[in-house]
Amino acid sequence: MKLSEKFLELSAVGSEWILWILVGLSVVSVAVMIERLIFYSGVQGRDSALVRALHAALADRDIAKAQEVLRTATSPGARIAAQMLETSHRGAGSMAAIMAALRPGEKLRLERNLNFLGTVGSNSPFIGLLGTVLGIIETFRAIERSGVMGSAEYSNAVMAGIYEALVATAVGLLVAIPAVIAFNFFQRRVKALLGEADALTNMVLSLSGNQSGNSDAPRAH
Repeated sequence: MKLSEKFLELSAVGSEWILWILVGLSVVSVAVMIERLIFYSGVQGRDSALVRALHAALADRDIAKAQEVLRTATSPGARIAAQMLETSHRGAGSMAAIMAALRPGEKLRLERNLNFLGTVGSNSPFIGLLGTVLGIIETFRAIERSGVMGSAEYSNAVMAGIYEALVATAVGLLVAIPAVIAFNFFQRRVKALLGEADALTNMVLSLSGNQSGNSDAPRAH
């Protein structure tokens, strides 16, 4: 059997299964959007809100109080800063290493499932186009088998088949557009949250690192 005939057998199933795939992707995309909105709402502004209290504690050289401020915090910067304070006795170099090591993990935590939205947004139109192509192929095959080519019935069948096949492209675009908008919106949220986290952790490094360095320096007699 020729390879082209194999593909024709595939097209015989039409575009209905493509539509179901797009519906499934749409449902999962909406679930991801809702989950990310709830997550970002829970951490937005948390690091900025900790700056004043943490600055006051570290300015007084009260590491225990600073650790207490961060004990129950779940925001990205707070999670990093808590680990930095655990190694503050080792100096600024150790704290900077901890900050550099943990930041990528927090970034991945913030970006969780965003790649799915980006993938859906960039590929759903092509999936819909595939459904359209399969639908058009099946339409012409059905017309050929019915033997109505060249008649008014043929024109009506072609128009009806193309109309139905184009639904897949439209659905693909309907799935892709919200996913792309959400992906770009969430990426901006991630950048903003990482900016807040960097401000908090750099402040901790500056104050705690200097204190550690001063405490390790020899004192004059």
